[in-house]
Amino acid sequence: MTQRRVTIKQVAAEAGVSITTVSHVLNDVPGKRVHPETRTRVREAAARLGYAPNVLAQSLRTQRSNTIGLVGDEIATTPFAGKIILGAQDVALSRDAVVFVVNTGYQRDLESRGIDELLRRQVDGILYATMYHRQVELPPQLAAVPTVLINASCTTSGVPWVVPDEVSGGEDAADVLLAAGHRRLAFINDVDEIPAAFGREEGFRRRLTAAGIRDDDVRVVTAETDPAGGYEAARELLTGDKPPTGIFCFSDRVAMGVYRAAAELGLRIPDDLSVVGFDNQEFIAEGLHPGLTTIELRHYDMGAWAAEQLFERIEAPAGTRAAAPTARLRGPVIHRASVAPPPAAHEPQRRRNLA
Repeated sequence: MTQRRVTIKQVAAEAGVSITTVSHVLNDVPGKRVHPETRTRVREAAARLGYAPNVLAQSLRTQRSNTIGLVGDEIATTPFAGKIILGAQDVALSRDAVVFVVNTGYQRDLESRGIDELLRRQVDGILYATMYHRQVELPPQLAAVPTVLINASCTTSGVPWVVPDEVSGGEDAADVLLAAGHRRLAFINDVDEIPAAFGREEGFRRRLTAAGIRDDDVRVVTAETDPAGGYEAARELLTGDKPPTGIFCFSDRVAMGVYRAAAELGLRIPDDLSVVGFDNQEFIAEGLHPGLTTIELRHYDMGAWAAEQLFERIEAPAGTRAAAPTARLRGPVIHRASVAPPPAAHEPQRRRNLA
């Protein structure tokens, strides 16, 4: 037999007060004077009876559903997704709201259907996230609902967005290798022309130039951003003329391939070769031996920042235009054991290994 919903009338009877008083207490109606002991009695009565507020009735009164949507291309199927969702969810929970997640798998029709469904459910706003940092075209349905972008930017004015600070990430990776004393360096970049590839290379080259490193002591090659791509690129770099003593990798997955190539060539990390990754994909960075020093992408913070901005827009007074801030979040260097001073003392042996 279906259990019937406890009504506000039953709570009033249990607490010995009027229905109006119960409504004022449970809905925290501002400006209503209710004695603290009465408030406590009402809340205790509601808890004993298992009273749950009628969310539909509340939404009709407040014009708010206390729900937001999170739409992403692969956001629910990647290692980083959980942190983005958790950051957004923690902010939502602090405001007694719920996050609905829609994963689109890069399918435009699925994305459009998912957004339409969220809007039919009257979400108060939408977080639009991408797996990798890029510029996107905002779906037309989002023009009429508060929206914030995560890990993406767009040309539509008035839309807040948050992305990683790619340039600073490249600078920090260079600083790690420079501080260890390396002067022959390489960067294995993404073969795709995306903001992360441009920004990380810009920051890496800028810092090396500022440190007085000569152009012919810096190599930049491109590869697929997976272990196989990293392996092939590392073989090319390490068997060529003037092989680098320090390699910065576009991602931790690329670094996996560098580790393999180094092992095959008889090079020890970090004694003979230092390696810096990017992402802090923990099951890779901590699973490699030695542990990989890497630049962390702040996925949790991006999710939390975006959710905070979204709720500010949702709660902005009617008729006002909320500000549309943007943010580039700099990730910390996660130091492990893959970086050491260059192997000047071992250079003859290193040459024999590569012969």
